[in-house]
Parts: sequence; structure tokens; C-alpha cells
Amino acid sequence: MRHLSLLFSLFALQWSATASHLSDLRDRKRNPFPFDPGFPISQVVVAALDISTHSWELGTATEALLELYNPELSVFGDSPFEAAKTVSSSSILPRALAYAAEKIVIGTGPNALSDGNGSLSDPASLGVGAVLLGKLEGYERFGAAATAQLEYVTQEAPRAWNGAISHRVGYVELWADFVYMVPPFLAYYAVDTGNIKLLREAVYQCQAYHDILHYNTTATDQNFGGLWEHILGPVKYDPGLWSTGNSWAAAGMTRVLATIMKAPALPYSDDIAAQGFSKWREEAIGTLTNLIKEIVDGAIDAGPAAYDGKLIRNYYNKPDIFGETSGSSLMAATVYRLAVLVPHEFGNEKYIQWAEGIRKVLGSSFVGADGTMLEHVDPDNGAVRPAVNPLDWSDSKPWMNGSPEGQSFVALLYASWRDCIFADRC
Repeated sequence: MRHLSLLFSLFALQWSATASHLSDLRDRKRNPFPFDPGFPISQVVVAALDISTHSWELGTATEALLELYNPELSVFGDSPFEAAKTVSSSSILPRALAYAAEKIVIGTGPNALSDGNGSLSDPASLGVGAVLLGKLEGYERFGAAATAQLEYVTQEAPRAWNGAISHRVGYVELWADFVYMVPPFLAYYAVDTGNIKLLREAVYQCQAYHDILHYNTTATDQNFGGLWEHILGPVKYDPGLWSTGNSWAAAGMTRVLATIMKAPALPYSDDIAAQGFSKWREEAIGTLTNLIKEIVDGAIDAGPAAYDGKLIRNYYNKPDIFGETSGSSLMAATVYRLAVLVPHEFGNEKYIQWAEGIRKVLGSSFVGADGTMLEHVDPDNGAVRPAVNPLDWSDSKPWMNGSPEGQSFVALLYASWRDCIFADRC
């Protein structure tokens, strides 16, 4: 009997420890900032919201807030489309959606969600937030605006020879940035409405952009295989291997990948159609994984000259230019997401330790232009530095006052790192 009593006591202690651990885990998951990344992340987020004004900045900030504060609604959540059904019954507007509702300025045509200043893809970055808002009573106008934005993008926008939708309204010009703005919106809208044709279009746009922007290496620059050129077109032509452009593309395709992987069963006309879609879905997951892996491997394997310490230089193929935090942070955020989504490809030390290197650098110091030591994240105002000039990617001077998109990229890095820890992958 004494042995039996001891056994029950040990069991009770183990159960108590397990229950305590689960309770602690639940508490941590309710806290958007449960772990210390080595820098003041809450100040980074505040700065991102304070200085974002352009359409793509607002869309990126909305996505960052969604992943930080409402991860169940993000496509990286466990069941995002089931969670989306509960939005209408919530008594409190989720923080990300409250922000989107405040920032979206409903218009028409390419500016249905915001003034894109000649870009049809930048306003689309607010599309996911608008779709979610449209589910709430009294906010239906945002859902209608999302539909208007989608219809312009898919039906009226100019296209390249291979069907790639132009980033610009008035002429065909392809920007790597587009891949973060439009395909994730198309994919989310498609799953939300059960539109299989549109979901295929979202994946095709990733492929079409790859086919045009993918860099063709030569015998002297083999290190850059897999990376993309920034802009091909008649006005803002930039064939350079821009760090942030590659990160936009990899991160955007990762959101599309997550959307397809998390999508519930979609409506089919018959069993044959269902089987055909199931086959396409598996092929699409494989295609997207390969496209993303090309860029990520290109970034990691670009060689020492492409890096300034642990930070990627503003252009991979310009070894004399500064290393910057914006593109580096978004690429690291993408790697953390991939480690959870596709662990058999990205859940190993090569990828995770590379991303960890970026995160740890953000918590360190560097030598400023005047020779003084500076924190990468300003402890006074949360500005992340040095960043690329947010409105002039070719500027050779580091941007020290906080880039709106760059601030959001660091917020995305934190959210993805946090979720990677929760998934026991980091």
C-alpha cells in the first residue's frame, strides 16, 4: 500500500507540474510579447504605427498587428478561416482591424482601399484586413471595397506578356514588392469566398513574377542564384538584387503558401473536380516551397561580400554599400515562418541559426557614421537602424530615423520568432 500511495503522489506531482506548465503556456500565448528578443520590441511597434502613412506601409503594419495581437486570424494561425468566422461575434474589434478601419480610405478603381499614388498593388496590401472587417456589422463597406480592389487588380490592370499583373496602373512594370501586396490578398479572398479559380491565379502570379524577375547568373556571379531583380519596366527600372525586394517576394509567397496549407475544403462540382483540386493543391505547395527556397537559399548563400557583419547589404551584388535592417529582418521573419510551415525543408540549423543571427544583431550595437556606438534599436524611440531609405532604395546613406516598413518588418520578425518557439521549432 505504501508503494501504491507513493505512486499516486508522484503522479499527482507530475500532473500538477504539467498543469502548471500548460497554464503558463496559455498565459504566455495571451501576451503578444512573452519573450525577450534582446531589444525593446514594444517600442518598435509603437514607432511603426506612428510613422506609417503610405498605402503599403499601412498594409504591412496591419499584417504585423494581425500576426502579433491576433495570431489566430493570421494565415499562420492553426485554423485562420475558422477563426475568421468568429470575428462577427466578437464584442471587441481586434487591434489589427481597428487599425485598418482607421487607415483605409475607401475610393474607387485601383485606389479602392487607399491612394496608391499610381500603384495598383500597394492598396491591395490592406485587402486581408478589409475582408475581415467586412464580416462585422457596420463595417460591410470595407468588404465591398476589398471586392472593388480585387476586381480592378484581376480584371482591369495591365499585364505583362506572360500574364503577370503590373505593379503600376498606367504602364506595365513589375516590382518584386508586388508579391507581398497582391498574391496574399488574392489567395485569402479566394479561400474566404470559395473561389478556386482565383486561388490558382494567386499562385500563378508568384510563378509569373518569378519567371520575369528571376536573376540570370553568369560565370562570375554564381553566388546570386535564386535571387530576384527589383524592378523591370520602362520608368523605375532597377535590375539590382535589392535586399528588401527579395524579402518582399519570399515573405509574400510564404503567406500564399500558408493560406493554401490552412485552407478548409473548398466547394467542388463533383468528385473528379475535388480530386483534381487536391492534386493541384499539392503541386502548388511544392511549387511555392521551391520558389521561396530559391530566394532564401540565394540570400543565405550569397557569400561574405553580400553581408555587412550579419546584416544583408542593401543590394546583394553591391559589396561596398551598407548592411541594413529592413530586408534582413523580413527575410529572417520568413525563415522562422518556414521552419514551422515546412519543417522538413527549413527546420534545420542552417536556416534557423541564420535567422537567429539577424535577431541577435538587432539587440546589439554598431559604430555610427560619427564613430559613436549606437544600439540597432534606439532605446529612446524604438527606431531600427540602419535601414534603407524607405522612399529611395538606391540611396547610399543609411536611414537612421526609422523606416515605416522596416519597423513593421521587425514586428513581423518578433511574431514569427515567438510562434516558432511556441511550435517547438526554435
